Amino acid sequence: MDGIIKSPLNYIGNKHRILNQLQEYFPKEINTMVDLFCGGCDVAINMEANRIIANDINNYVVDIFKAFQNNTAEEILNYIDNTINQWGLSKTNKEAYLNFRNYYNSNKGNALDLYILMCFSFNYQFRFNANHDYNNPFGANRSSFNQVMRKNLINMLDRLDNITFLSKDFIDIDLSNLKQDDFVYADPPYLLTCGSYNDGKRGFKGWNQEDDLLLFDLLDKLDMMGVKFALSNVIRHKGMVNDYLLNWQEKNKYKLHMIDFNYNNCNYHTKNKENETIEVLITNY
Repeated sequence: MDGIIKSPLNYIGNKHRILNQLQEYFPKEINTMVDLFCGGCDVAINMEANRIIANDINNYVVDIFKAFQNNTAEEILNYIDNTINQWGLSKTNKEAYLNFRNYYNSNKGNALDLYILMCFSFNYQFRFNANHDYNNPFGANRSSFNQVMRKNLINMLDRLDNITFLSKDFIDIDLSNLKQDDFVYADPPYLLTCGSYNDGKRGFKGWNQEDDLLLFDLLDKLDMMGVKFALSNVIRHKGMVNDYLLNWQEKNKYKLHMIDFNYNNCNYHTKNKENETIEVLITNY
């Protein structure tokens, strides 16, 4: 993990712990890199490319990244520290957290306020209801803007200069100008795993089999254009097999790379082959 920067956002499905494995299969020289589902941006901020496009359908998360880009580190840290002091936010002050959450949901005007709110929430997660109100509970005795978070934030700020952030559905992004020296990375929600984003109940578009097929079609078009792509996904989870994914990979003779990762955050224990989770990286090169 030496040299890998961790995002200061704890986004569901982040790739920080397996990024060193993924990078072994990524192209070594990239002109434009497109991260179609950037999430907490762990992949994008650790890429070497002339230009990086990072997209996520969650506009609130993208707005945080844009706020990071548009302010200096001193301005961001001063705002965070002053806001924490003003509202009395801490690991133990639940009332302050709830008051600040109500304030944010009533205004939704400042992306840095959402970031601060996330820092004191349960498991540092981004959770919204159908009205796009932030509804993650208080992270009692655990969550805060601590020194590790501060360090991760400062490190990330140094890597944002050549990143263009978008907030679109992946099918609405224009990739027609990509060339053979460009690279697209896709880390969509996984149909088989325990991500809460799959059911569409968190205030954003859900993910289903039709979305998988649309993504496969997009990747096929990139392959026809000579553009390199890599797709993260799982082929087995809790006894279920992703037949659509495997059939698509085998039909097009794309390469299947096994990734060594154990989903300890899911509420089960792997005791046999039927219950194991198998994560893969599929590439067309």
